Amino acid sequence: MSTPAHTPWSRAQIAQRVAADLPDGAVVNLGIGAPTAVANHLPPGREILLHSENGVLGMGPAPPPGQEDYDLINAGKQPVTLKPGGCFFHHADSFAMMRGGHLDVCVLGAFQVAANGDLANWHTGAPDAIPAVGGAMDLAIGARQTWVMMDWRTKAGEPKLVPALSYPVTGLGCVSRVYTELAVLALQGGQVQVLALCDGMTLEALQALSAVPLAPA
Repeated sequence: MSTPAHTPWSRAQIAQRVAADLPDGAVVNLGIGAPTAVANHLPPGREILLHSENGVLGMGPAPPPGQEDYDLINAGKQPVTLKPGGCFFHHADSFAMMRGGHLDVCVLGAFQVAANGDLANWHTGAPDAIPAVGGAMDLAIGARQTWVMMDWRTKAGEPKLVPALSYPVTGLGCVSRVYTELAVLALQGGQVQVLALCDGMTLEALQALSAVPLAPA
């Protein structure tokens, strides 16, 4: 008897899950790439203050097409909106917020995450890769919690959740939660717990696709 096929979550659905899990009143940094979509899916009535590394606090969702203002952008140079009471400040002040422990959560992309929470998200070792870690290191270590949005596998089919990093390290032991198209995971004490599975996915089937032991929450 064949196993029913699973239906992976879309990028928008992953962003929705992250947005729904953010605690009310939190100050949250959204990293470059997939995490920026979280701003478009915050539940109505929630008070979540979005921060961008380039010096924005009180960031809103992406503007409607045709209403973009390219003087108002996030760290990935994408146009954004500003909520009432939002503000701009110097890049150095933004990094002081990041390094000073003033962010409750940062949401980042990743090339690899180790089972112990180590993060690699700035370099794969490729010769044409970007030359420096940028602000990801400050975010990963400075925020009270670091959450990751990433695909379950690389384009070559290799798991991105690994026993130990093989790419250059961004931060050690910093990741507490991982959101992928197949599952939501909690990382604690070296153990990987499965918090939610996409439709049709089972813990046994996910384990067969994983490079690390998985446990139910």
